[in-house]
Amino acid sequence: MGSENVIIGTTFVLYITAMLAVGFVAFRRTKNLADYLLGGRRIGPLVSALSAGASDMSGWLLMGLPGFAYAAGFISLWTALGLFLGTYLNWRLVASRLRRETERFDALTLSDYLERRFSDKNHLLRLVTAIVILLFFLVYTTSGLVAGGKLFSHVFGLPYTAAVILGALAVVVYTSFGGFIAVCWTDAIQGFLMIGALIVVPIVAMIKAGGVGTVSEALVRVSPHMLSAFRGNDGQSYSVLKIASDMAWGLGYFGMPHILARFMAIRSPECIPRARRIATTWVGLSLLAALAVGFTGLAALPQTLADNETVFIALVETLFHPVLAGICLAAVLAAIMSTADSQLLVCTSVITEDFYKTFCRRDATEDELVNVGRISVVAIALIAMALALDKDSKVMGLVSYAWAGFGAALGPTILLSLYWRRMNQKAALAGILVGGGTIVVWKHLKGGLFDLYELLPGFLLSLLAIAVVTWMTGGRTSDVADGGTPSEQPLNED
Repeated sequence: MGSENVIIGTTFVLYITAMLAVGFVAFRRTKNLADYLLGGRRIGPLVSALSAGASDMSGWLLMGLPGFAYAAGFISLWTALGLFLGTYLNWRLVASRLRRETERFDALTLSDYLERRFSDKNHLLRLVTAIVILLFFLVYTTSGLVAGGKLFSHVFGLPYTAAVILGALAVVVYTSFGGFIAVCWTDAIQGFLMIGALIVVPIVAMIKAGGVGTVSEALVRVSPHMLSAFRGNDGQSYSVLKIASDMAWGLGYFGMPHILARFMAIRSPECIPRARRIATTWVGLSLLAALAVGFTGLAALPQTLADNETVFIALVETLFHPVLAGICLAAVLAAIMSTADSQLLVCTSVITEDFYKTFCRRDATEDELVNVGRISVVAIALIAMALALDKDSKVMGLVSYAWAGFGAALGPTILLSLYWRRMNQKAALAGILVGGGTIVVWKHLKGGLFDLYELLPGFLLSLLAIAVVTWMTGGRTSDVADGGTPSEQPLNED
């Protein structure tokens, strides 16, 4: 290993050590299952906002999206715009209501909330929701470990398998010990690091390349249409339907368990407006900077990359002193860790609260449940690690599939459960099954309409299924459960 890699490696070690220290402090503050899964619902607006943003974007923000911009040009703007609008609408439409409703039903997980909201006495809704979360989070967590494997392999020349194991180990340790508090605190730190690196790298790259004009020329050299948001690189017109398909990424937010958990854990609904402003600002700046990384990479790098998803890493190694490079590459590690830890924790909450406590040991003690949760983190990480060992996997592809799965299966159900009192248990179940099933089927169909991003048809068909089943079954099931109020009473407003 060269001296530059030694310096970068030292930076990585210091960074991971700091995150483990945070996990240890959080471990001392974790007293029960509510602390472990939701931080005791006492997370402040700044930490909630940064944690939601950092856990949302993952390694995809520093690898997948810059790689897409590097390869596709300005048409990548539509995906970024959809994500920005989705972030804002999620905070505006869902955050306050979900915070109030989950506290009203004393629910620690989305499965728990849906079961109590719809008075599902046979636990079928809880079971189906929990299975959907586990299946799609395995894919999502795998994407993070793939990104980590590429990072460690590229920087240190490690075998890909060893690189995946190293990345997984770091995340598992502080997540299993510190729980939700550790995840939120580390996510907030990682959020600052991510946006700092994302802003600095394209600015330095643009200066190095010779300015905006040089970057534009580099884009045009790849294809005359790289500067158009309405034509692909092949010159084909970008239709309204295709634009809607790209922007449909924003619909995924309504069903993301690891983001919705931040809404459930915030200190009070009154903190949400401030958190929303912080979160949307962070996401907007991060998305623009990530696109700029891809565009400037075409001008600042001496040769075309074999893997476009390594454009951020290549720029950092080309432009910066090893110390600064180590800090910037730690931002990639931060992005990977900030999402993987959140995903592992949600999977843990599903296993402990929705499977173990509900179906195995209803009288389990708090200490027992926390220990089961820690064991679950390791088990889920091992499965995801096994899936991540295919080094040809693409971060963008894995994220897009998992994102669509959550958005279509859970998004419409969560959204309508907060606004439509006539919706019942059968409709909720239909929405989850139709949305998730559409994603699985649509992904394997090609040509014409089936080239659309599967989230758009999945989301719309899930909405339709909920409406039709509610109408067919007469609607309105009581949501009185564990002290809840009757369904005839309106939901609390923002």
